[in-house]
Amino acid sequence: MKTKTIFTLAFVLLTTVHSSFSQDLLGILESEEQNEVPFIPATFKMTRITVGHSTEVRGKGILELFVANRFWNTPAERSQSFVVDRMSSRIALEYGITDKLTLGAGATTFDGLFDAHLKYRMLQHAGEKGRPFSMTLFQNMSYNSSPIASEAIADDFSERAAFTSQLLLSKKVSKDFSLQVSPTYIHKTLALAEDDPKNFFAVGLGARYKLGGHLSLVSEYYHTFNPIESFETFDTFAIGANWELGDIMLQFMLTNAVNMVEDAFIAQTRNNFNFRNPNLNFGFNATYVFHLKNKLKKRKSRGSK
Repeated sequence: MKTKTIFTLAFVLLTTVHSSFSQDLLGILESEEQNEVPFIPATFKMTRITVGHSTEVRGKGILELFVANRFWNTPAERSQSFVVDRMSSRIALEYGITDKLTLGAGATTFDGLFDAHLKYRMLQHAGEKGRPFSMTLFQNMSYNSSPIASEAIADDFSERAAFTSQLLLSKKVSKDFSLQVSPTYIHKTLALAEDDPKNFFAVGLGARYKLGGHLSLVSEYYHTFNPIESFETFDTFAIGANWELGDIMLQFMLTNAVNMVEDAFIAQTRNNFNFRNPNLNFGFNATYVFHLKNKLKKRKSRGSK
């Protein structure tokens, strides 16, 4: 009787402890699920607002083909060719190394700039109880391949490079409205004149308002605090519309910036924003997204069958 009683008591004790531990563990898991704050959907959808980068980065294994164009007229008489007088294009590839890190590289026809950049998302907007904004670090390096007129300037790689560092901060203020602030530092190894600075400080402001469906109104403005002295420059301004069509994303804009790389359009835009030639440029960007990671998975699953 004693043995049976001992086993009975032990069984009841173990069952009680197990039940209590399971309830505590379930409570912990439920509390973690309640405390987990969901991330806010993409603040800007596209990796660029208009001329500048947004806080968005592409996911791991996603490749973007980015094509940007600028069209403008010159004030000279009889310069009109078919539709426009001048055109500049930039072609770039951007790849998501991880869900937070993007690597990109491109080339521009008008100013002969070759550039490469890294984008790393440090924080993602996570709602009222989570992170109040998104934060992305952007680092760009460009190489000027255009001929240099002055023989006094050393024609080597170190004299032709420029570096742009940005801290991109964005917030989804409401369901339809997003805002971004972009403190910017630019270092140019090549100064066109002795009085021109090699280090520039600027700030960018960007905004997006969703009009409905896949269409949104966007605008961007950059102000440089210590501009170039040897020639007159103006702050960059752009306004346009973004149209999302699945894996194809289109951007249409009006801007005074001809250049398309950060150190060029922020620090050396020579035209004011108005309707005089060549101050007003029409911009058109097209982005096509390739889901390389998903395709690899599909191939593996087909091979296993």
